Amino acid sequence: MTTTPQSTAADEHLAEWADRQAKAEAMIPVVGRLYREYGVVTSIHGRTLLGQSPTDVLKAHRFARRVDIELTLDDTLPMLEALTALQPGPASVDIARLHRRRLEAGEGVSLEDFLRSELGDVIGKHGDSELPSTDVILYGFGRIGRLLARILVEHAGTGQGLRLRAIVVRKGADNDLSKRASLLRRDSVHGSFAGTITVDEEANTILANGTLIQVIYSDSPSSVDYTQYGIKDAVVVDNTGRWRDEEGLSQHLQCPGVSRVLLTAPGKGDLPNIVSGINDAMIGTDDKVVTAASCTTNAIVPALKVINDEYGVIGGHIETVHSFTNDQNLIDNFHKGERRGRSAALNMVLTETGAAKAVAKALPELEGKLTGNSVRVPTPNVSMAILNLTLEKPVERDTLNDFLREASLYGDLHKQLDYIDSPEVVSTDFVGNRHAGIVDGRATITAGDRLVLYVWYDNEFGYSCQVVRVLEEMSKVHPPAFPAV
Repeated sequence: MTTTPQSTAADEHLAEWADRQAKAEAMIPVVGRLYREYGVVTSIHGRTLLGQSPTDVLKAHRFARRVDIELTLDDTLPMLEALTALQPGPASVDIARLHRRRLEAGEGVSLEDFLRSELGDVIGKHGDSELPSTDVILYGFGRIGRLLARILVEHAGTGQGLRLRAIVVRKGADNDLSKRASLLRRDSVHGSFAGTITVDEEANTILANGTLIQVIYSDSPSSVDYTQYGIKDAVVVDNTGRWRDEEGLSQHLQCPGVSRVLLTAPGKGDLPNIVSGINDAMIGTDDKVVTAASCTTNAIVPALKVINDEYGVIGGHIETVHSFTNDQNLIDNFHKGERRGRSAALNMVLTETGAAKAVAKALPELEGKLTGNSVRVPTPNVSMAILNLTLEKPVERDTLNDFLREASLYGDLHKQLDYIDSPEVVSTDFVGNRHAGIVDGRATITAGDRLVLYVWYDNEFGYSCQVVRVLEEMSKVHPPAFPAV
């Protein structure tokens, strides 16, 4: 058989791919061991490595090479193995950012010495300082509630940190428990649950990947004694949106076993509206009721924050192109809200949004500078915010995009702000993105001091990740993050 240059090249590519797969397969148990034994969560530019397939690990490395310096498994696998040998305490480690820091440190520093320098606070601390645990109750089990459950189960580890203990719902049918479990198991937008789910009808529990979740039926937020289920000092996450003010949400605090409440919607009155990464440091021990603002507020505030800090925002308008929600009607029917009674599946529906005004609660320096509106569109998930801003100084498109890209990789808000530069991306490409908002660099428009910025966001999953981050801050269970910004 004659060997051609083409066949030789093809064989070489296959051999290279097989070698990379083997290294990715070798990395997976190291990532798992770091998490289960030491409480160390690893990622590549915010993209988690935990629970990923070999192909997913390779894709994460490919992403890093596309947006930053080249990153190979020959760089990352030795780093993870060396970190394991140093027996660290709980931490969150971005190995792509850590690798860049090592290149900046130069070749004269050994990998072990580098890790000891960068992660000194947790090196050798295995077993010395375990994270505290906080019980979490999900009040309501709709779109956000079920995604929060998935994230909390994913983060369960060895039981430290946030522990999902119960969900509270109104009983809808005799087979309510099995139907709730089925909705957790299967999702038309986000796919199947990553793991196993078992239902115990007698005990009224759902067992998801080792996390035992008590299902409690109640028609009132103030009538449950959670202590009878072994739950204490819990945070109730109210996903219903039924109560938005302090008086209504404080009903949860009347229940034995509850210490604090978090609302997954904008609050009314003087309730603290928290956007993780922006103003979560203001949460005090006396704040018993806190809100996580809206998905749109979470999406736009990080971008507005970095732009205002660098260029100054004089004013502007925020237009959101938002996927339809359960609040709308599938087919035309009565609705108390204007236009929302028209079919969500057939129409673009012009409606109001309070996100622009809500920005001021997280960024007081922008109070009164922004207006906003929204168009609901016939897609089930992923939305877009269009920021039309006037700045204090002129800006060039490429300069601004470079600045936003750098902020998304290495800035204080790298967990909240993502950046994409592709001529082919559409909304479904952002399903499951864990950032609050993703800047679409290809769509950026500048003209002197005028800026039009397009920000995608998964209004379900990305927002749920922000809610969990607020939960971690409320409970003080977030492990230290490395490398430090």
